[in-house]
Amino acid sequence: MTRAPALLLLAAGAGARMRGRDKLLEEIDGVPLLRRQAEAACSTGAPVIVALPRDAPARVAALDGMPVSRVEVEDAASGMAASLVAACAAAPEARGVMIVLCDMPELTGADLSALIAGWDGEAILRAAAEDGTPGHPVIFPADLRPELLALRGDTGARDVLRRHAGRIVTMPLPGRRAVTDLDTPEAWEAWRRGRN
Repeated sequence: MTRAPALLLLAAGAGARMRGRDKLLEEIDGVPLLRRQAEAACSTGAPVIVALPRDAPARVAALDGMPVSRVEVEDAASGMAASLVAACAAAPEARGVMIVLCDMPELTGADLSALIAGWDGEAILRAAAEDGTPGHPVIFPADLRPELLALRGDTGARDVLRRHAGRIVTMPLPGRRAVTDLDTPEAWEAWRRGRN
């Protein structure tokens, strides 16, 4: 069996569109989103690395007692790449990495485990919605680590995906789990209404 990738939880973003609320501390069934995502990641048994901004005690507290490695992102305000690079640098070199965005509340531990089980160690495995729309998480093989570590700005790993489009394999997850991200108070309210 292919060695499981390290799971990189990108949790250093400011979430400016939330207008003062911290989306990673929004509660779902009484649990802050960040902790819920970390629990899902830890349930896979793979190493979990969480990228956090400096001076975010509430986010740190949400992870209390969890078996995760925490990485402080010095320049988190410079864009998503800073979080990705910091987390990737902390991952074991021989492993691939799964990039998990923390504002996707419908992802489950079973989804993450299914992606790990379906990964061959060579492809870029990208989760998709049930209808095939590409989404997240994305697993990158270990040989692409140098390209991930060279990323800058706020486009995440988009350029790496573009350069290696021929290596991308998609795996549909149920419903819209792979594409549901909540960036505004209105999106949270609509999502919560839909759950009731």
